[in-house]
Amino acid sequence: MPIRRNAERAGVFTPSEIALLGRVFDRLKVNAQSDHEREALASRIIANFMAGIEDEDNLVSASKLPLGR
Repeated sequence: MPIRRNAERAGVFTPSEIALLGRVFDRLKVNAQSDHEREALASRIIANFMAGIEDEDNLVSASKLPLGR
């Protein structure tokens, strides 16, 4: 799963944080996405989380937008 691999690469996350990131990823992923698009989504979710967005619904909303919005 791209979110778990990217989370491990980005730094140390608690099991509950990884679970949160995984739930957000599952809410946003689309079956028709390429591997590259899923990697970009996972990176966007992690970047938003690391920027301080920790509420699940807010993280979903922010991660729908491209980084640097």
